[in-house]
Amino acid sequence: MVDLVITAASVKSQGGTVEHGVAGATITAGKLLAVAADSRYVLADSNGAAPINMPRGIALHGSSADQPIAVHRSGPIALGTTLVAGAPYYMSETPGGIQPIADLQTGETIAQIGLATSTTTLDFRVTAPGVVA
Repeated sequence: MVDLVITAASVKSQGGTVEHGVAGATITAGKLLAVAADSRYVLADSNGAAPINMPRGIALHGSSADQPIAVHRSGPIALGTTLVAGAPYYMSETPGGIQPIADLQTGETIAQIGLATSTTTLDFRVTAPGVVA
C-alpha cells in the first residue's frame, strides 16, 4: 500500500484530453478522480462502490467542493514523482491515490490507469475491467 507521492505543483498535462467539471469534495492536484452519481468529481477509491471505483481522470489543480475542476482524461501527464518506465499503475484503495501493481490487494477493484512512458511521464489511459482482486 505505497501510493505514489505526487508533488501537486508539478502536475502538468502534456497533451491529450482535458475536461472541466465541478468538485464534489476538496481535491488536490494529482489525485485520481471518479464521477459521483451527482456528476461531481470525487476521489476514486478501489474499495468504494460504483461509480467511485471507476476512475475518470487526474486533477490538474486543487479545488474545494462545489468549485470548478480541470481533469486530465487521457494522454501523457507529469505527476511530479518518479515512475518506473514501462510499469503499469493502478487506482489505489487510498481515496485519490495511485499505486504500482505490486501493491494491489485482495478485495480491490482493479483499474489500470496507465503506463509510465518515462521516469517522469504517465500515459493516462484507464482500463477498468471492474474485476475484484
